[in-house]
Amino acid sequence: MRLRDIMKTQVETISPNESVQGAANRMRSARIRHLVVQDEKKVVGVISDRDVANLGSFRQIQTVEEVMSASVVTATPDTTLRQAANLLRGRAIGCLPVVERGKLAGIVTITDLLELVGRGAERPVARSRRWVMKGRGPRRKAAVGR
Repeated sequence: MRLRDIMKTQVETISPNESVQGAANRMRSARIRHLVVQDEKKVVGVISDRDVANLGSFRQIQTVEEVMSASVVTATPDTTLRQAANLLRGRAIGCLPVVERGKLAGIVTITDLLELVGRGAERPVARSRRWVMKGRGPRRKAAVGR
């Protein structure tokens, strides 16, 4: 299964020049935990609810650009679920913006992957077949004292 099969194509984006408070309000109202930061159609970062929550009383930080994770890890629609899970786990991040031909195509979050695992949609489990050999002789006994 590929990311194109599960990614959400309606991605909430924000400009790096917008206020952190505005980003927090958008995340709260849309009930999401990540906003992709775009500067003229180019993905330049991600801001998460943890980034905003960690600010606490630091009110001198005003813009999204000051808080966002600028070293954004992206994937393509052809990335497999296993590769995406390893990217998320290896870097301890919560989402992967999906970029195709330089443009934002979608987003996949840890929650999306966990829902798939919970439903068992990653790989159907094949029932094993037990082959019985006809005319098989008696089984050997384990050697004692070796």
